[in-house]
Amino acid sequence: MAMQEVKDFLEECDALATLLDGADDSTLAIVTQFKDWTIEDVIAHLHMWNVAAGATLSSREEFQTFFAFVMKRMGAGDGHRELQRAWFDELHGGLKGRALLDAWRAYYPQLTEQYGAADPDARVAWAGPDMSVRAKIVARQMECWAHGQEVFDALGATRTEGDRIKNIIELGVRTYGWTFRNRGEEPPAPKPFVQLTAPSGAQWEWNEAQADNFVKGSAVEFGQVVTQTRNIADTHLKVIGENALRWMAMAQCFAGAPEDPPAKGSRFRA
Repeated sequence: MAMQEVKDFLEECDALATLLDGADDSTLAIVTQFKDWTIEDVIAHLHMWNVAAGATLSSREEFQTFFAFVMKRMGAGDGHRELQRAWFDELHGGLKGRALLDAWRAYYPQLTEQYGAADPDARVAWAGPDMSVRAKIVARQMECWAHGQEVFDALGATRTEGDRIKNIIELGVRTYGWTFRNRGEEPPAPKPFVQLTAPSGAQWEWNEAQADNFVKGSAVEFGQVVTQTRNIADTHLKVIGENALRWMAMAQCFAGAPEDPPAKGSRFRA
């Protein structure tokens, strides 16, 4: 595994798998604070799109077959929960519960090996524009970390964070312009200065230092805001300046239609 990002993805998955070690069907049925998804819904989502990430690495045609199923179900009105349930029911023998958790746990190390052996700069197909192999595995880490948050929250657990989160933070910083353009707005200049404290205590910085336009504080809390697992008002981040305030009020580091952050006080550790 030459890419550090591949190792980071594996560690992210391992952290969630450790939390769910020994989980039974009743645990997987617990409803999270994310759109009433259950923990099982989260694992189904992570596993299905991990399989898609493996498919796109194998061949463009294999991914296109997968994505045609997704678009057909969405075209029929299915949301993510409904389409992934249909995918497991129709194509994977109705996989659910503990068997689904075991399948996710067995597959993500295989995906890690596959991406570790691939050219980091090779291009692979995805739902939007093609992505590099490196960017794709970072996106998988981000999704595991973000959706993992609702599982940790639902179970009243605190995740042991590591500096592997820097991949997610960089994605959050890079998508400053995307956040605005995705809503039909011109990204305001200049980009805010970002200064964050890593889990290790290291200081991370992005963009030009400015005294009147910045976001400062915990890297973990910044990651929670850009992945929309926390409302900015529920963090201790210091946000100064109109550009920084507008960004943090609607930051979105993931693809898809514009999504609003969770309401203040709606996402927390149980």
